[in-house]
Amino acid sequence: MSKVSLTQYVDKLRQKGRISFGDVQRLQRDVLPNGIDAREEAELLVELDRHVCRADDAWSGFLIATLVEFVVWTERPTGIVNEDTVRWLVATLRGDGAGPLTKTARLIAREIAEEAHAFENDTLAQLAAGLGKRKSRRRDQRTDAGNVHDAR
Repeated sequence: MSKVSLTQYVDKLRQKGRISFGDVQRLQRDVLPNGIDAREEAELLVELDRHVCRADDAWSGFLIATLVEFVVWTERPTGIVNEDTVRWLVATLRGDGAGPLTKTARLIAREIAEEAHAFENDTLAQLAAGLGKRKSRRRDQRTDAGNVHDAR
């Protein structure tokens, strides 16, 4: 099977207006088998999350784990979320700034705040605080899988 571009796949899902479990599997297997490689890819996925009407529960789990993996472990310096990355991430999660953050965006922020070893400012932690003290979904995935850094 030829590699499908992320942009093409996101456009297809936006047209459908929903994301099925099969769509998430194809995204993981065929479109992003090695995760996110660039900020533009992360931006496309977060924008898709904001615009899709219905999504299988697997979608939010995939999006959260994928963004955490990229921001904390792929971006440099590894394990540290620097000020430039926080500014970019906050702008990406807020989108056009109209309306509140989505639930998934707040979960992404909270999970990154929990996973990172250090931050250069507290903007992301403040953003994540909006959800309160709910149990971490990513920690449950790591415990079940027995793998600390790879929840994919």
